[in-house]
Amino acid sequence: MPDPVVRPFHRADRDQLTVLVNAHISTVVPGWAVSTAVLLAQIERDPGQYVTDPWVDDRATLVAEVSGRLVGAAHLRRYRDDADVAPDWRGTGEIAWLVCWPAHEPAGDALAATSVRVLDAWGVRRCSADGDLPTPATYGIPDGWPHVARVLTAAGFDGSSAREEVHLAGGLDDVPEPGPAPLPGLAVRRVVGTFGARFDAVLDGDVVGFAEAQDDHTRGGSLSRLDGWADLAELHVAEHVRGQGIGTWLVQHLVAWLRLGGTDRFLVALGGEDVGLEPWFARFGWRRIGRVRRGWERVQR
Repeated sequence: MPDPVVRPFHRADRDQLTVLVNAHISTVVPGWAVSTAVLLAQIERDPGQYVTDPWVDDRATLVAEVSGRLVGAAHLRRYRDDADVAPDWRGTGEIAWLVCWPAHEPAGDALAATSVRVLDAWGVRRCSADGDLPTPATYGIPDGWPHVARVLTAAGFDGSSAREEVHLAGGLDDVPEPGPAPLPGLAVRRVVGTFGARFDAVLDGDVVGFAEAQDDHTRGGSLSRLDGWADLAELHVAEHVRGQGIGTWLVQHLVAWLRLGGTDRFLVALGGEDVGLEPWFARFGWRRIGRVRRGWERVQR
């Protein structure tokens, strides 16, 4: 097989790049894909990262090709070393995402090596790697991308201490309509939350629990393949009233509202101690579909 050629991304690469990226996205969540326009928007300026994207000072997208075929790509970012940038981000750099066809792992190796040289030339003080493709579920390095994990490891990145999260997914048909309040005097109140409608459980005038979902993953229609999906944004029950069915009742109210709006599939991400809640979420029909590791850092310089 001819040696791979690593070069800057050209707009003429956009169709092959979209196919490659979507192959990786659909391995994380079934049926998900992004349009070429959404992918190009992230490369030029990431609208999904409204907090951190203004901190970016340099960005570059590289591709690897073999015999004229695009077989790998990587997107790099360098963050400003200024006072308005969060301290942990100042002067850092990252491989925001790297993808390659599994049959062309050597091209991925060449791509990663070139990416590291670019980051070193930028003078970053710390270098990390991620899988930050433009969907809500593509971050970290998913367990469905073992070829990417090998490429990053060979390039000097360490994922052994990375934070693990699990993804659960399923439909909404198995979730019953909400029944009577599980405690006397408990009421539900729908209010505007961080992402949309939030359901508060109110007892004696105090909010003792809440649940909220993010229910427009299409970004106003630009991500049509994510239509019908929602994900759990927040679920909390005050400690002194836990174990009495409030969490289940809130989820039922949330799901009933989502169904009314046309949502039929649901995603839950659990990290840290919350991973232990996986059996609890299984009662709603939501099962594990994958695992990701977040926080890959370069340890060889």
